[in-house]
Amino acid sequence: MRFVLGIAVVFIIAFGGYWFVGSRALENGANQWLSERHDQGWLAEGNANVAGFPYRFDLTFTDLDLADPDTGLAWQADYFQVLALSYKPNHVIAVWPREQRLSTPIDSFDIQSENMRASAVFEAGSSLALDRANLIIDALAFTSEKDGPSTMDSVRFALRRLDADTNTYDLGFQADGFTPTAPLLELIDPVASLPKRLTKVHMAATLAFDTPWDRFSVEDARPQPTSIDLREFTALWGDLDLRMAGKLDIDRVGQADGRIVIKATNWREMLELAVNAGTIPQNIAPTIANVMETLAGMSGNKNTLDVPLIFNKGRLSFGPIPLGRAPVFVIR
Repeated sequence: MRFVLGIAVVFIIAFGGYWFVGSRALENGANQWLSERHDQGWLAEGNANVAGFPYRFDLTFTDLDLADPDTGLAWQADYFQVLALSYKPNHVIAVWPREQRLSTPIDSFDIQSENMRASAVFEAGSSLALDRANLIIDALAFTSEKDGPSTMDSVRFALRRLDADTNTYDLGFQADGFTPTAPLLELIDPVASLPKRLTKVHMAATLAFDTPWDRFSVEDARPQPTSIDLREFTALWGDLDLRMAGKLDIDRVGQADGRIVIKATNWREMLELAVNAGTIPQNIAPTIANVMETLAGMSGNKNTLDVPLIFNKGRLSFGPIPLGRAPVFVIR
């Protein structure tokens, strides 16, 4: 009995020592990370401390104010938590506050949510390569300084690494109940022919990158996409039904080659929205409508359009209709 009790005492002391050593290393590492960002020219204000003895490493940042001068991105939050079991430190849960602020070179946003948290599993090692992650957001509201508030009922995002050698990842995304900003709604739907809320946006894709997603993705350069296999994209808004699927290969400067097949139900209304938004110039809209009418007739249903969006050497075309320069796929 004494032997068993002695073993238990030794185990408790050893485990407690492990927690104290691990927690101090984690806390010092977090504060050092802030200091290193500051030395690299970031605005990096905040404090980090660790609690959770003896079974958890609960890292809490407080009074965070981060800004990356290279990307122009900035983030402010009263707190941010990274939670992990002390015996499984590579599996973490991240918890955001109900209120935070995100700034970009284009606009700034005040963000509110009832629940925003993520979980992630990393490979053991100094680079902390991401193996899988998911994000859950409920009752999201983000208010633009330029355009006012927009909301979403829920957001779900998942990412899973498929192949470490090719840096290939499976991605899933769904947003339900999206309400755009009032200025955007007024611009694209001035007669209010559509509901104010989009029913659903859903995407499933496989993406390959030039480097893995790990801690250096935040500290240094972001991984850049080399291919996109869009298995499914669906957007439902009132009677409008937009679906896409296809594959793109992307070169070092972000130019894509390939095609995305678009299936649009009630495409005339979609074309009108695109013209209202300025995506399609007013003066060429009738020509595009005539061509699309012909293409829709070839599919057997004049209300449904089934046409490829073609990327070729930096140029973009919608079926036979040239649209000009294609977008560049670069992550800043």
